[in-house]
Amino acid sequence: AKCVDIALSSCNDVAYAQMAYPNFLDQKSREVIEYSSEYLLISVLHNLLQGECNPDLRILACSVLAPQCRKDKVIKPCRHVCENLKKSCLFAFDAIDMAWPYFLDCDRFFAGEEEGCFDPLAKLRGEVDVEEDSPSDLPATFIQFKHHSYSQMVSTLKKTAAKCSHIATTYSIGRSFEGKDLFVIEFSTKPGHHELLKPEFKYIGNMHGNEVVGKELLIYLAQYLCSEYLLGNPRVQTLINNTRIHLLPSLNPDGYELAAEEGAGYNGWVIGRQTAQNLDLNRNFPDLTSEAYRRAGIRGARLDHIPIPQSYWWGKVAPETKAVMKWLRSIPFVLSASLHGGELVVTYPYDYSRHPMEEKMFSPTPDEKVFKMLAKAYADAHPVISDQSELRCGGNFVKRGGIINGAEWYSFTGGMADFNYLHTNCFEVTVEVGCEKFPLEEELFTIWHENKGALLNYMEMVHRGIKGIVSDKFGNPIKNARISVRGIQHDVTTAADGDYWRLLPSGTHIVSAQAPGYSRVVKRVTIPAKMKHAGRVDFVLRPVEAWPNKLLRRSMEDVYDPYDPLELFDPHAQHGQPEARGGSSPGREKPWWWSYFSSLDLNKPLWLLKQ
Repeated sequence: AKCVDIALSSCNDVAYAQMAYPNFLDQKSREVIEYSSEYLLISVLHNLLQGECNPDLRILACSVLAPQCRKDKVIKPCRHVCENLKKSCLFAFDAIDMAWPYFLDCDRFFAGEEEGCFDPLAKLRGEVDVEEDSPSDLPATFIQFKHHSYSQMVSTLKKTAAKCSHIATTYSIGRSFEGKDLFVIEFSTKPGHHELLKPEFKYIGNMHGNEVVGKELLIYLAQYLCSEYLLGNPRVQTLINNTRIHLLPSLNPDGYELAAEEGAGYNGWVIGRQTAQNLDLNRNFPDLTSEAYRRAGIRGARLDHIPIPQSYWWGKVAPETKAVMKWLRSIPFVLSASLHGGELVVTYPYDYSRHPMEEKMFSPTPDEKVFKMLAKAYADAHPVISDQSELRCGGNFVKRGGIINGAEWYSFTGGMADFNYLHTNCFEVTVEVGCEKFPLEEELFTIWHENKGALLNYMEMVHRGIKGIVSDKFGNPIKNARISVRGIQHDVTTAADGDYWRLLPSGTHIVSAQAPGYSRVVKRVTIPAKMKHAGRVDFVLRPVEAWPNKLLRRSMEDVYDPYDPLELFDPHAQHGQPEARGGSSPGREKPWWWSYFSSLDLNKPLWLLKQ
């Protein structure tokens, strides 16, 4: 073989620079490859599968069409990489009635590790870091206050988790549209597991790709929590020993890459804000707020755990959005904050005005007192937000204490904070951490010190209010029991182990627990003003012969429809084409995607048709 530079546009982002002809399909020139059905397939696969399993599939295919060449020797891609991807992605091909491509035959074109294969997806996963590591003589607690590329972020999170492996782990909640893992680092005394009565907390950064401060703050926070825990910092140890903390530094890594190309200090207000699909993630969640306003006037209607309307799925839903929604379903989060940039203020729900035509209108939730308490916890601990000077970034909000109801600032629909509150048990605020969206590196150290105390203070708020277990008289936990507070038209529900957390301000509250088939139990609870840990309030429910309120029973049993599209929705379905549902009609010869290959006079990919 003779190594030559790769000149194929669909393969220009692979982890190597040179290939060899002929390739594994015996295609002997660039022209032959570019006019082949195999190459056309990988160029349209992203659209056909609507981003699912891409760019993984494309890059894997490139390792066959443009095989890696090093020192005039061709290196085969690893078989286990192909097998794992096929196992994960075969359903996507099945969903559009397409056969698995023959040139991704794992036995035929791939090799075992003992044969000296390479992993074509290593760079995509952030496992290949072309940047130099930190100098080895730096102390283990050293934090580099710099901007992190995607691969540097992944590397830093993995190294941090490895250094604190007894209290930390990393995981991915899904993929961005361009295939980057949405990495989370978790801190807990039992990483990877929910513990009874231990509340779940999350921070999300970089939802808008060009608002990068939140991303860097969460990378620094992860390193800080690890280092300080090891050093015996009592505040950090108490926090991690009693809380399960999830940090997602970058929800929009695709957008960040666009913004980073512009560079720090020069970035505009829009470049990189949206995803690779040109979607604003903070406008892409279901609009449940309008439904909450409709229900508000109905006696007995609940403004919580509102299901996602079917019509929502008719629009374009970002894979990043779906990843967050499934994440929220899998973990019983109690408290959250999303870190943004462009101002210096803390906003809280609702973000959508109760009168849609009003762009700035105070629109409180039933938990207005709780949200104000949470927002102030961050604002008051931030030295600049709490500064009384009006001649500074965020000065417009000084008279409000550095916090504002979201819809009163400006109204928008499809926000993540409203969705958290109305669909799950989680309370979320939005923190605008600075007027510069992409500041210079020399500013990051100061920004970290301004936010460090506030980040810790807000996490500690997850322990305000009450918590407990709802069980039957035999001690068996009751899942999805409702915890109600008199005067607040918003319930929380128990998790799988029967445990619950209800954020509440100080004072006296009438709290009740109820579940289908059980009698309601009511308790009077007083929360002292200075109490900084959740009071324990358990409920033991007794069964009843008949369930009087059928409507309530149904609403509790059907919190999530058993046929919920979030679990079963096929992102590859062609909506608006009735024949895509069910079986093929008798006169239909080819599937809908066959038209993508109409330009090929000869060598049409009959191998993609299922027999």
